[in-house]
Amino acid sequence: MAITMRDVAQAADVSIKTVSNVINEHPNIKPGTRERVLLAIEKLGYQPNLSARGLRSGRTDVISLIIPDLKNAYFAELADAVMTAASKRGKVVIIEQSGGLRERELEILHGPRMRMVDGVLYSVLGLSQEDADLIDIPTPIVLLGERIFHGPADHVTMQNIEASQAATEHLLQRGRTKLLAFGAHRNEVIGSAGLRLEGYRRALRHAGVEYREELAIDVQLWHRSDGAQAMHQVLESGLAFDGVVAFNDSLALGAMRVMQNVGLKIPEDVAIIGFDDIDETRYSLPTLSTIDPGRREIAETAVVMLLERIEGAAAPAAAREFEAGFKVISRESTAIPSSNGAHA
Repeated sequence: MAITMRDVAQAADVSIKTVSNVINEHPNIKPGTRERVLLAIEKLGYQPNLSARGLRSGRTDVISLIIPDLKNAYFAELADAVMTAASKRGKVVIIEQSGGLRERELEILHGPRMRMVDGVLYSVLGLSQEDADLIDIPTPIVLLGERIFHGPADHVTMQNIEASQAATEHLLQRGRTKLLAFGAHRNEVIGSAGLRLEGYRRALRHAGVEYREELAIDVQLWHRSDGAQAMHQVLESGLAFDGVVAFNDSLALGAMRVMQNVGLKIPEDVAIIGFDDIDETRYSLPTLSTIDPGRREIAETAVVMLLERIEGAAAPAAAREFEAGFKVISRESTAIPSSNGAHA
């Protein structure tokens, strides 16, 4: 027997009208209520009828954004940029968090909620290059991130190697030579950490500075607390360094706090640069130099590419690859002290 909207309403303990409002993305639904209804839809396998407009077009005007973790400021700000880009084009975005877990990423991608959306923007973290075939689904999809390249779907990403190289050169140009690569993942090649370590190594090589394995600091997770804990360990080890190339801004902000707590001056004793240009970097003390990886360009391009696939404008063209531009944002954390003690 077919599952009805009444069945969903009973399972979620809400009215049929509330289920309808959730399905049609009514803005005045409490987050908890919306989640209960969506979980009931998924559990029961309910397939909602499209609106009259949707019946004519065969579309819902809803796209899904699958990201690892909204606690990571980069993904939160990326989600905001995607929603802005989609809204300008009359589309609604449903956000799913995968936790960066391979099983969860596949569960979401192949789950019943995919029938509720026209397309998917998919930032993978748990999947790898070997999983490329698993993302070949009937629903239009655009990949984000650095885990799968040259797969079956369009891919929008950033210039990780070149941007990390530029960040490292930024410190080398300021006379810093003992630079921590802060956020490395040992033996990773594909992925943000592996690519940014490669950029760091290229900059050292071009400057004639020897790469030292002990300066590549392994930090598996990239939150502020992880940066703080890793910097505690670095300082306790007695490792000498005069600069930090942090592989994201959250790591940099956590590390800065710990260094300042032990009396290190930034940038006089240690210059530090992050990666992502999250909003907080403009207001930290000192303000944090960083890499703007082209987040808005990534969001705009990914949404446009996805809509082209949904509308058939790009089919049956081969999968497309796009890398956003980046900029080095120089702020107080890498300023060059002048002779009177001020920062230039």
